[in-house]
Amino acid sequence: HVQLVESGGGLVQPGGSLRLSCSASGFAANRRCMAWFRQAPGKEREGVAGINAGDDTKYANSVKGRFTVSKDNARGTLYLQMSNLKPEDSATYYCAAGLSTFSCGWPREGEYDYWGQGTQVTVS
Repeated sequence: HVQLVESGGGLVQPGGSLRLSCSASGFAANRRCMAWFRQAPGKEREGVAGINAGDDTKYANSVKGRFTVSKDNARGTLYLQMSNLKPEDSATYYCAAGLSTFSCGWPREGEYDYWGQGTQVTVS
């Protein structure tokens, strides 16, 4: 049974930082594609960052240079370090995991098979 549980969201002022975590169980996160997506009210869900089994990363243009995605393979945890946050970063952030290893298909949502429940980030 695969379970992804996000944490670390909250309220932060513009220019501040947050680190989101996604704990994966029942799933070999170190050997699979994982990603962060977000959805703001009234908007479609969008890819924020993706990472593959080789730790190659991809980012949305809107977050490049501000966000960093990483994995702790020993802990089975995915992270998203967010810096210089802007009001437009406010959204529910979702962790996602796919069965692929290196060609993840990010940012296509359909490439990811498992999703967390989301954690709210508010920048205000």
